[in-house]
Amino acid sequence: MLNTTIARLISLGAALLLATVPLALHAQPAGKVARLGVLLFGTPATDPNLASFVAALRDLGYVQGRNVALEYRSAEGHPERIGGLAREVVSSKPDLIVVLGGDLVPFVKEATRTIPVVMLTSTDPVESGIVASFARPGGNMTGVAFVSAETGAKRLQFLKEAAPSLTRLAVLWDPVTHERQPKAVEMAAQTFGLQVNVLRAKSARELEGAFAAASAWRADAILVLASPMLVGNRATIVRLAAKHRMPAMYPSTTFTEAGGLIAYAPSADEQGRLVASAIDKILKGAKPAEMPVQQPTTFDLDINLRVAQEIGVKIPQSIILRANRVIK
Repeated sequence: MLNTTIARLISLGAALLLATVPLALHAQPAGKVARLGVLLFGTPATDPNLASFVAALRDLGYVQGRNVALEYRSAEGHPERIGGLAREVVSSKPDLIVVLGGDLVPFVKEATRTIPVVMLTSTDPVESGIVASFARPGGNMTGVAFVSAETGAKRLQFLKEAAPSLTRLAVLWDPVTHERQPKAVEMAAQTFGLQVNVLRAKSARELEGAFAAASAWRADAILVLASPMLVGNRATIVRLAAKHRMPAMYPSTTFTEAGGLIAYAPSADEQGRLVASAIDKILKGAKPAEMPVQQPTTFDLDINLRVAQEIGVKIPQSIILRANRVIK
């Protein structure tokens, strides 16, 4: 009788102990290491979304080397390498592929229709034919889509408030991305009565010429659109904006961290959580075809007052009060 009572107490104690262990620690069966092929346009050190994504995975209980293996493949800013890297990551047969950057997604889609893929993209995945619909993607792809063209008007509004005398706007666009981005800005600019000059840059080599053209056109400010190439070369872009003393609005808060003036962008932390959550669900058996493509709902406004002072721009208090972060 005593032995039975002791056995029951031990069993009850074990059950209570298990109940106190975070569910995230059970993300993978014991001994199972999930292999994730991670495809980047830049490098692990420069990719603006990687840190938030890895932190979110950790919050869900996925620890590198214990129950997950992140296998990176980096184009290092060279678009011509993406196709080969996509085929390489597919041939390694990971459990799942993570694609951080919309311009990389079509290459992965071409390389595999069977391995689950979680993407983070600023391109409309329906319009570009990546998925059938946001609600039911179909196929092997799902993830997070930030359709950046939809925020063009908001970015323009903040830029106009920061530089009220703005009448001539240069727009820096990587033509590898969809033309929907510059067209949305041109449409929004009509509301403010602005002249717009869209300047193309497909590589880092063309950035200097683009800024020189903006300066020659006597642009009052420049709006930088979203693309992996432009984000990957943010240090160069920020330097050129400072050189030409040109107020600039950026598509990622990594630009303000690098010394840019102002940025309005979806929260990197939220996007990381959404990507990690999708991965977690797939590794637990969910089908990408039935998982809606998520869209971020939280946006951050960053302002760098030190840069504003250096280029002679006085940021109105009305914008500063709305900023999520002010760098002084």
